[in-house]
Amino acid sequence: MHGNLNQDIEMEKVYCANCIHCVVVRHFEAEQDKYILRVKCNKKKWSKRSGEEKLYKYFTVARRMQSDCEFYQEMGDILPYIKNLKKELPIKDEIYLVKSPV
Repeated sequence: MHGNLNQDIEMEKVYCANCIHCVVVRHFEAEQDKYILRVKCNKKKWSKRSGEEKLYKYFTVARRMQSDCEFYQEMGDILPYIKNLKKELPIKDEIYLVKSPV
């Protein structure tokens, strides 16, 4: 007998944040000494209609999901990781400064 339909649908979706191909990158704005963090999929699963690669805000990574991603490689136990990630991520973009060489 199958489980609850909602559970079956949920099992097909994967959290991108728990995938080895989901990476954090620096995104420089107009000022080259400042950057913000973005996440991207190294397998290019996130793209705009134009075909250009899509970058997402770092603090939203815990919400990114894909259905049946053929490239998904789990990095660990999903439940404690995603729960902690949602709790620990910033709630908005944070601006970082590039350190000057001494």
